[in-house]
Amino acid sequence: MEQLKHECGVAMIRLLKPLDYYQRKYGTWMYGLNKLYLMMEKQHNRGQEGAGMACVKLNTEPGEEYMFREKAQGANAITEIFATAQKSFKDLSASKLADAEFAKKNLPFAGELYMGHLRYSTTGKSGLKFVHPFLRRNNWKAKNLCLCGNFNMTNINEIFDKITAQGQCPRIFSDSYIMLEWMGHRLDREVERNFVDAKGLGLEGKQITDYIDNNVKLANVLKTTMPDFDGGYVVCGLTGSGEMFSMRDPWGIRPAFYYRNDEIVVVASERPVLQTTFDISCDEIRELLPGEAILVNKDGVCSVEKILEQRGDYACSFERIYFSRGSDRDIYRERKKLGELLTPAILRAVNHDVEHTVFSFIPNTAEVAYYGMLAGFKRYINEQKIQAIESLNHIPTRAELEDILHQYVRSEKAAWKDIKLRTFITEGNTRNDLASHVYDITYEVLERGVDNLVIIDDSIVRGTTLRESIIKILDRLHPRKIVIVSSSPQIRYPDYYGIDMARLEEFIAFRACIELLKDHNMHSLIDDTYRNCKEELKKPAKDMRCCVKDIYKPFTVDRLNKKMVEMLRPEEVTTPIELVYQSIEGLHEAIPNHKGDWYFTGDFPTPGGMKLVNQAFINFIENVYQYEQKF
Repeated sequence: MEQLKHECGVAMIRLLKPLDYYQRKYGTWMYGLNKLYLMMEKQHNRGQEGAGMACVKLNTEPGEEYMFREKAQGANAITEIFATAQKSFKDLSASKLADAEFAKKNLPFAGELYMGHLRYSTTGKSGLKFVHPFLRRNNWKAKNLCLCGNFNMTNINEIFDKITAQGQCPRIFSDSYIMLEWMGHRLDREVERNFVDAKGLGLEGKQITDYIDNNVKLANVLKTTMPDFDGGYVVCGLTGSGEMFSMRDPWGIRPAFYYRNDEIVVVASERPVLQTTFDISCDEIRELLPGEAILVNKDGVCSVEKILEQRGDYACSFERIYFSRGSDRDIYRERKKLGELLTPAILRAVNHDVEHTVFSFIPNTAEVAYYGMLAGFKRYINEQKIQAIESLNHIPTRAELEDILHQYVRSEKAAWKDIKLRTFITEGNTRNDLASHVYDITYEVLERGVDNLVIIDDSIVRGTTLRESIIKILDRLHPRKIVIVSSSPQIRYPDYYGIDMARLEEFIAFRACIELLKDHNMHSLIDDTYRNCKEELKKPAKDMRCCVKDIYKPFTVDRLNKKMVEMLRPEEVTTPIELVYQSIEGLHEAIPNHKGDWYFTGDFPTPGGMKLVNQAFINFIENVYQYEQKF
C-alpha cells in the first residue's frame, strides 16, 4: 500500500541491416529509435526519476560525430529525451526525412546501436549527473564507452580503493561512475593490446585503427572487470567502434531478456516488453543466465558467452511479486498462486465465515494476487457445497439446492486511490491530514458490524500508509473485522541489490521485533546482536553470517503480526484487525524458479550483502536506537 521505488530498467537495440533496409521494409529509417521509445515506455514502471538514451553510428569518417546521448530528470523524462533527439528532424521535408542515406550522414541518433535506461535511485543520490547512461570519451573510437545498468554494487569502497591505488582519480564516488572508469581502464588495455598486435603485423596509420576496431573483444574487458564487483546487476554498454554488450551478475539476482533474428538483437529488463514491442511469442525470447553476456561485435556477429562462473541461484523473487509487469505469462501465474495459497490462513482469520466476508485489494499491483485469492475461495466454497449436498443422503429438493448453491465469494472494490498528496504542502499537520485521504472507500459494500473485510496487498514494508490512511478509511465501512493480507512474507531485512530498502528501521516487522524485545526485557539480545555484528565485520566478507537473524528467533510470525497491529492501529480505531502474511514455504511453492529471498530470510547471496546487513544493525543501534547502556 506504500509504494516502493522500482528497480532500474534497460533497453538495447542493435540493427543488423543498413538504415535504408528499415526505410524500405517499415517505412522509416527510425525503426530502431521508435522501437527504443516503445521499449522504454513499456518499462516506465521501472523508472520515474530520470531516463537517458545513447546511439552509435557505424562507419563514420573522422570529423563526424558518431556517439550521441540525451538525459533528463522527472516522470516525463522519456518524452523529453526523445523530443530533444528529434528536434533536428522537425524542419525537414518529407523526402529528406525519408532519405536514410541523408539521415545517416547528417542527423543525430540516426545510427545502428541504441541503448536506453530508466532510473530509480537506490542510494539517495539524485540529479542529472547520476542519470544513466554514462559516457567516457576518447579520440580513439574503440576507447569510447557508454554504460548503463540495473544494479547496485555492495563493495564499491573496495573497488574505489583498488582504482585509486593504480593512480586513477574518479570524479564522482558512485558505483556507476566507478564501474565506468574501471571498465574503461580495461577497455583501454584491450585496445592497446590490439595496437601492439597491429604494429607487429606491420600495419600503419588508419590500418592500425581499422585493425583495432575489428578485433576488440569486449568479452576480455568483461572478464577482467566484473570479477571484482559484488552485487546484483545487469550492465549494458556500447563502444564508439560499434561493440555492444549486456551482462548479468553471476548470482542471477537481476534479470535480463534478449531476442535476435536476422534484423535485430534486442535486450530488456522484462520479457513482455520484447513480446509487445516486437510482436513475438514468449518462447522466442531467452533469458541471460547468471554470469552470461550477450555480445554483438562491429560486424553484427552476435554471441552469448559465459563471462563468470555461476556463483548462485538467487533470482530476485521481488521481481515476480511486485516490480515486473504482471503481463508476463509466468509472473501472472505466480502472483495468482501467491494469492491462492493464502486461502487457509485467511479462513482462520475470518473464523471460516465466508458468507459474511467481503474481499478486495489495494493497490493495483495486488490485483493479480487478488484474483488468485478469489479462486482459492471459490474452490473452497464449491467443496463446501459438494459436502453439503452429499450429507443430505437424499435427492435434494429445489429449495435445498437453492439454499446450498446461493453461497458465493463476495468481492467488491472497497477502496480507491483518490488523490496524490501535493508536494508543495509541507506543514506537518496539513500534510498528514491530506495523506489520510489518499484513498477513498465505496460506501455500504458490506453490512455494518456483520461482515468481515479482507484486503490483499502485494507487500507490507514500512506500514506508514496503513497507519496514516488505509486502516482509518477502511474503518469507515464499520466491518466486524479487518483482515489485511500480504501476498509476500514479512520483509525483515534490507535489500542491497537495486531496491530502495537499505535501513532496518524502515521495516515495520523489524520495528515490531525490537519493541517485543523491549516488552520482554530482552535488551541483552539486542546488545549481543550489536556486538556480534561488530565482530563479524572484522572477518573477511565471505566468512560473515547475518547476525540480525538472531533477534527474530524468540518470536513466531503470528506474534510479530500481533505486535505490528498494535503499532499500526490508529488510536480512534477499535475494530479488530489481523495481519496475514505469505509464508516462506508458500513463496517458494508459488515462485519455484526465483529463489532470492534475502529480504524475508536474511540469506544474502553475496558477501557484500552479508557485510552491509550487519553494518545496518550497527548503524541502527548507534544512530537510531536509544537506551541507557553504553557500548
